[in-house]
Amino acid sequence: MTDDAAADGTAAGDAVSDGTEVADTVPERRLHPVTPLRRAWAPFAVLVGWAVHDPNGTQQRLSGLTATTLLLGSAAVVIGGALYGFLSWWFTHFAVTDTELRIRTGLFFRRTAHIRLDRLQAVDVTRPLLARMAGVAKLKLDVVGAEKKDELAFLGEREAAELRAELLARAAGFAPEEARGVGEAPVRGLLHVQPRTLAFSLLLTGAPWAMLLAATVVPAFLWFATHNVWTVVATALPMLGGAFASSGGRFIKEYDWTVGESPDGIRIDHGLLDKAHETVPPGRVQTVHVVQPLLWRRRGWVRVELDVAGSANSVLVPVAPRELAGDVIGRVLPGVRVPEAADLVRPPARAAWCVPFWWKGYGLAVTDEVFAARHGLFKRRLSLVPHAKVQSVRLSQGPWERFKGVADVRVDTGANKTVTARLRPATEAAALLGAQADRSRTGRREALPDRWMS
Repeated sequence: MTDDAAADGTAAGDAVSDGTEVADTVPERRLHPVTPLRRAWAPFAVLVGWAVHDPNGTQQRLSGLTATTLLLGSAAVVIGGALYGFLSWWFTHFAVTDTELRIRTGLFFRRTAHIRLDRLQAVDVTRPLLARMAGVAKLKLDVVGAEKKDELAFLGEREAAELRAELLARAAGFAPEEARGVGEAPVRGLLHVQPRTLAFSLLLTGAPWAMLLAATVVPAFLWFATHNVWTVVATALPMLGGAFASSGGRFIKEYDWTVGESPDGIRIDHGLLDKAHETVPPGRVQTVHVVQPLLWRRRGWVRVELDVAGSANSVLVPVAPRELAGDVIGRVLPGVRVPEAADLVRPPARAAWCVPFWWKGYGLAVTDEVFAARHGLFKRRLSLVPHAKVQSVRLSQGPWERFKGVADVRVDTGANKTVTARLRPATEAAALLGAQADRSRTGRREALPDRWMS
């Protein structure tokens, strides 16, 4: 656990002390003994950074050293790295009390992060490839108000699963003596994405093909213009990396995507090399986005993304038929039905003077449950905001829009995001502004509390 993680706990409303608090009777635990290897590479990284910063000077200094000096220096770096990793592990402890998860770190400057259990909204387990080989896992903690996840890395796989279940049970309000025996909540499967479907869908997005075309054309043009091989390589490699990230990288991350429902939220498991076990916190979803690229429409596929308050979890379904994705959305937002294309009302024809051609991609539907706005002509994106999650409503109108009698209605959510219904008739926009404010107040009064297993 780093000092940055402790700072995250502070941002979430948790206290961080200097380690001088009075010790209590709660036993403290250490991370897995393989953890020192996680930090042992730090001295090597410093040397590599120094060498890259001044390659010529590094080469001159190394050429002036004898073999014995190089051997002793290498041994010192290895020993220093091992000692640094060991000490960082030895002085890191954690304990679960009746009300908080306490993490103590630091060799010279002791810091203690106090993460309140009632502020936990998700506890995820990730297993990178090397960690899986060593039989360990990383526990990531989503805390209300924190920008980054706190983490415990690494724990034994069994210990990580048991600690996750205990933390979720404590967050749900179980007594400490009961929480250890609750165990993992049962899961009912909702959706599984086949690898061949995922691979085909990525090819149909068009992004990898565009990146590959650019990685072929641009370096070729630079070669004919400069005849400098280093310029070509420096340009081609980032482009090839971008093409891989937009297709191969997503396939590796979203491989074997499984969505399940449990009492503590929507469970998501995925990953080819690095396995991840995530939870979408119940009641914390602010907006659901239904994305449909142009080439997916014939097959009826959509991608579902989320805006979750205080959480980095952003993908719910990488690809699925629209009907099946709608069923999963109904589990995240109970009672919500995804509006069909026919339910969305386009802007008036005069909006074409404000946004030529693209105005046809905008649409709006307001139901009893959600404010739904669509944008995008080729890649459609339908955003669903539950009325209870709307924090504020605004009307904006530029001079040309005012001349044409149209306006934009913007709703702000608890995830610091904005969904906009563009180019609505001015009278409709003004009426929608007041009506949406009323719906939001009513929705917040009737909304269920955002608690685990409630």
